[in-house]
This record gives sequence, C-alpha cells and structure tokens, in this order.
Amino acid sequence: MGRPRLCPGYDAVEAGRRAQRARRLGRPPRKLHRRGFLWQRVRGLLKQRWSPEQIAGKLRQHHPEQPHLRASHETIYTAIYAMPRGSLRKELVQMLRQGKSARKPRSRGEDRRGSLQDIVSIHVRPPEANDRLLPGHWEGDLIQGARNQSAVGTLVCRKSLFVMLVKMDGATALDAFKGFETAFSPLDPELRKTLTYDQGKEMALHKRLAESTGLKIYFADPHSPWQRGICENINGLIRQYLPKGTDLSVHSQRQLDEIAWSLNTRPRKTLGFKSPAEVFFEECFERHIDISPVVALGL
Repeated sequence: MGRPRLCPGYDAVEAGRRAQRARRLGRPPRKLHRRGFLWQRVRGLLKQRWSPEQIAGKLRQHHPEQPHLRASHETIYTAIYAMPRGSLRKELVQMLRQGKSARKPRSRGEDRRGSLQDIVSIHVRPPEANDRLLPGHWEGDLIQGARNQSAVGTLVCRKSLFVMLVKMDGATALDAFKGFETAFSPLDPELRKTLTYDQGKEMALHKRLAESTGLKIYFADPHSPWQRGICENINGLIRQYLPKGTDLSVHSQRQLDEIAWSLNTRPRKTLGFKSPAEVFFEECFERHIDISPVVALGL
C-alpha cells in the first residue's frame, strides 16, 4: 500500500504555530475586574451587607438594557472566591451571609421552657394575617446574647418584611412586655393588628401586652419554627450585625434602629427586589395610615 494521504489543507506545523499564538494572547478581561467600575459598585453593596443575589437583582432593575453594568449572583460569588488568599478575600467572604449549622431539635419530652396560660393558637389566626394581605400583622421573637443575660426583640411585618428591633433590659417576661409595649404603642392602630410569637416564657405577660396595645396575639405550635418562617429568616440576617455569644446590652436603641434601617433598605427577592421600606411605606400611603411614629423612631 502507498503512503496515507494527508487531509487536504491541513498543515501541522502551521497549526502548532497558531496554538502557540493563541496561548500568548491574553484572556478577555473579567466582567468583575478588580479595578473596574462594576466591581467597585458590587463591593460597595457587599459592604452594606447586601447578598450577591440582592445585588444582581437590583443591577438588573437599574440597567435592563446594559449587560455590561450587570452581573449574576454566581459571577459575584466566583469573583470573590477566585481572589488570591489574603486580607481582601477574607474581608469579602466575611461580608457574605454565613450558612447556619443544622438546627438541633429540642428534646421531644417535656418542654423545659414552661407553658403559657390562656394562649390563642396560630390555627385561628385571621385569613388576612395568614395571607399577608395588609400591613399591621407581625411576627416576633427574642434573640439573646452571651449567657442569655441580654436580649433584643425582633418584630417583622408579614406583608412588607419591615423590621423593628427593640432594646430590652433583659430577657424576662417583664422586660419583653416593656420593650414590645414601647415599640407598638406609638404606632397607628392600623399597624397594631396581630402578633404571632412562639411559646417562649418571655411572653408570659401576653394578655397584658394585648390589652395595652390592642394587638391580638397568636402562638405557634411548639417545635414549629416554620410557622414563623419570616421571623426565623430575619433573625439569621440580624446575626450578621449581632453575632451569637456577644453582649447585646451594649447596643443603644439608636444603634438598633440603624441596623433595622440597613435591613429595611436591602432589596428582597420575595418583594420583586424592592426593599421592605419601599413596600411598607407604599402600603401605608395607599391606605392613609399615619407613619409619623415610625419616622420619628429614625427608621
């Protein structure tokens, strides 16, 4: 047999040269180049504790026809983790929301927190609260500091995800009553409809709180955090500012208001990337609800 014929037009030597030239060519610049305008904007929002998904959603809203001014959340994550190890990378990773460890269920035996008297079950909560149709329906909780000796109250509007943080002198039932009464009493009655809480012993004075504020208070089932999923999610965000194991008593009400405002001005995916403040104030304006007490709080 004769020698095999080479493919017409193919030159192995020239192909090798083209490959070498291609290797020498620089890669196209990254979309989130460290000295680029878009990266500076993304980094600024990360410093405000926005998540990559929130940043990507807001960029899409602001620049629908300008792809070069947008970046997906995956691109943002990749840009952060692709950085060489060092102080900048560590700083940026710490800005990201940290994944929580698996929840440790409470003992399935007797609830050691004690039982509350004369509570009203979440299962009879009105439909307008269940369906999140109107502002004024809240979920509440208490986040505790080091050795459970300090606490901050959390209140979240189910409709708008608007947050109020409440300074408390301690974690007792009387502390919770005084803190929540102070937070709710100045509000327009239309913003004081219902409060959904867990069966923690700090709510032992729930009847007194209901009488003082006009709220109707409903209690979730034991060991059922998903029944107050909005508040559970918000607590995770708050821990970015108030880490576990720290003394929460050092924070003034003004400082807590500033943290709440930071949360209330973050875009949220479930709100179509509007912020809780936008939705809350729009709803109040539409229904002619007085918001001056909220504004007076500095929120």
